[in-house]
Amino acid sequence: MIRKRVLVTGGAGFLGSYLCERLIEAECDVLCVDNMFTGSKRNILHLLDSPYFELMRHDVTVPLSVEVDEVFNLACPASPVHYQYDPVQTVKTSVHGAINMLELAKRTGARILQTSTSEVYGDPEVHPQTEDYRGNVNPLGPRACYDEGKRCAETLFSDYHRQHGVKIKIARIFNTFGPRMHPEDGRVVSNFILQALQNRPITIYGTGNQTRSFCFVSDLVDGLFRLMNSDDAVTGPINLGNPHEVSVLELAERIVTITGSKSELVFLPASQDDPMQRCPVIDKAKAELDWEPRVPLQEGLTRTIAYFEELIEEGWFRRAAMHGGETTRPQ
Repeated sequence: MIRKRVLVTGGAGFLGSYLCERLIEAECDVLCVDNMFTGSKRNILHLLDSPYFELMRHDVTVPLSVEVDEVFNLACPASPVHYQYDPVQTVKTSVHGAINMLELAKRTGARILQTSTSEVYGDPEVHPQTEDYRGNVNPLGPRACYDEGKRCAETLFSDYHRQHGVKIKIARIFNTFGPRMHPEDGRVVSNFILQALQNRPITIYGTGNQTRSFCFVSDLVDGLFRLMNSDDAVTGPINLGNPHEVSVLELAERIVTITGSKSELVFLPASQDDPMQRCPVIDKAKAELDWEPRVPLQEGLTRTIAYFEELIEEGWFRRAAMHGGETTRPQ
């Protein structure tokens, strides 16, 4: 049997590590490329002994010359805390990284999948969001480095497809959670869980009436896998996410209940350009990929909480404090 050679950029990250697992299970040779800015060796330690897995430390803003059959382009900080740390580099990762991976795909004839984001819809004026909605994005705000970088990457993928015949796939990922989330990514799920487990005040920005839809990581990775292996005519963009909304306040209350926390809820001013509503229409994913989320929110939260309990028991946060509080790049 000839194994497919698959490149996963950002493969040591939260989503990327699960995707690498899935590809190895599907009998692929996997090349994981990551610069370890938000990725972590911890996420892929269990894969390092596999003869079908290879790790390469590399930044996608630099061209890469390898021979592959498929490319999953996941490389880019995805949480506001991380992508706003160096916004210029975030734009470069989205744009230069896309160009470099598309050039690789053009040269090798590989299929290439871009993990875009629901952030391309901005603070949507249409709800829920379908793929033909063009969005309401502030190009000058603090989130623009990520939002507009991902929008430009979608343009590049579409133009490489039209101009050069590159076989593309575009997935627009909505809020995803699960074990291996970066503990300092600043997202509501990880924030609330860590605050609850440590009985600290749970900080809610705004009224808490903002709604989100949370998809468990295994479901999301299944969607990416199905999209890559779909017919060439299915190029996307395709929304991948959970169509069932929950308010931020309800999420906080659920986490407090599951953990048995004594935390109090504290309300702070809303973040700039934070969308009030975010929920996908997944009709395309159902029709073209036979995909929809299956893991209930309660089950997913329970499994994610167990992961963060393990981190606390292992003393991860104490070790981070000993290194000056730098917890954004765990290895």
